[in-house]
Amino acid sequence: MPKAKSASTASPPSDGAALPVSYEEATQELDALVRRLESGEMPLDQLLSGYQRGAALLQLCRERLQSVEDQIKVLDEGSLKVWKAQ
Repeated sequence: MPKAKSASTASPPSDGAALPVSYEEATQELDALVRRLESGEMPLDQLLSGYQRGAALLQLCRERLQSVEDQIKVLDEGSLKVWKAQ
């Protein structure tokens, strides 16, 4: 029986470009996209697709961060602890 996809999983953008594999790649692409959107240099017909791509990248980043936080909770026996730099 095939596994159902989670509703929180970011869907591929409508332009067909695959989402980045790593969190770092996603944040770099998102940063570049935000700079283009804010610069006013992006043509009007690309603004909506740029916004949709940014929303998908943001969702991917949030999911990756949540996953790491969940793993830390398991390692710390169910609670997050304050990290102190040494």
